[in-house]
Amino acid sequence: MIPNRKFSVVIVAGGKGLRAGGELPKQFQVLVDKPMLMHTIEAFYQFDYKMRIVIVLAQENVSFWKKLCQQYLFDIPHDIALGGDTRFQSVKNGLALISEDETVGIHDGARPFVTQKIISNSYNTSYESHCGVIPVVDEKNSVRIIEGDINRAIDRSTIKIVQTPQVFPAKELKAAYQVPYRSEFTDDATVAENYGIPIHLVEGDYGNIKITTPEDFDFARYSLQKR
Repeated sequence: MIPNRKFSVVIVAGGKGLRAGGELPKQFQVLVDKPMLMHTIEAFYQFDYKMRIVIVLAQENVSFWKKLCQQYLFDIPHDIALGGDTRFQSVKNGLALISEDETVGIHDGARPFVTQKIISNSYNTSYESHCGVIPVVDEKNSVRIIEGDINRAIDRSTIKIVQTPQVFPAKELKAAYQVPYRSEFTDDATVAENYGIPIHLVEGDYGNIKITTPEDFDFARYSLQKR
């Protein structure tokens, strides 16, 4: 972290996470020693302890989260925004707590393994170039595209897999979210592009997975235990 830079993060954790299995939403399930969402928050706090941290939760989960924080003695400062009916609305609600003079990242609560290198590269590049920044990794598999009734192979070297945090100048991103939701807004970069914010790619990490399935949890627990 470089002095005088105001960094913040909106961590989206308002989903039900049903595909991950278990009785609790995935963001609250324990990974080795604490709920997954706490691991995610810690990654950003370790990068910059002064960073403004906003987590977006479904209203029905707010009291449960506060009890978890008491149970696990989790005292990293953070604010809570309420989730909306879509990820778009949830991010917009989180951005309402962010100042326009900040550089803000939007991160999936279910990506607890984001590295300090990814966070640093994403935030510093966005701040220095005044652009949107997204971490990406190469597609390893052969890929095909479907066009009507036919399909064809495409060059996988032209495909990038998008991760988070996606980082932007807060003033521009807040303005970008002042439009009606559209189905093509699949992530924050698509909303930013619609507004005209240029997007820069930085190197992601294959370990920066989004935990979605029971198999992902098994991998996550194994990875943490090895660490």
